[in-house]
Amino acid sequence: MKSVLLYSTLGCHLCEVAKEVAWPVLRPLNLTLVEVDIVDSEDLMERYALRIPVLKIEGVAADLAWPFDARALEEYLHNAA
Repeated sequence: MKSVLLYSTLGCHLCEVAKEVAWPVLRPLNLTLVEVDIVDSEDLMERYALRIPVLKIEGVAADLAWPFDARALEEYLHNAA
């Protein structure tokens, strides 16, 4: 089962909304959503602090930053395949 990372942090309201958008798209595709708190890494803080929530497929260079909807996520997943 492939994973889609959700870069987020504690108390991020938009990150909660992003999960609500992502799960209905990911479940039928048998993809899991793995939350990664950017606070745990200086590198992640540098890259994503102003962009979270951000979705990223492991092993794929491109990511999908907020704001996004189900259609944008589906397109991202299709292009990453």
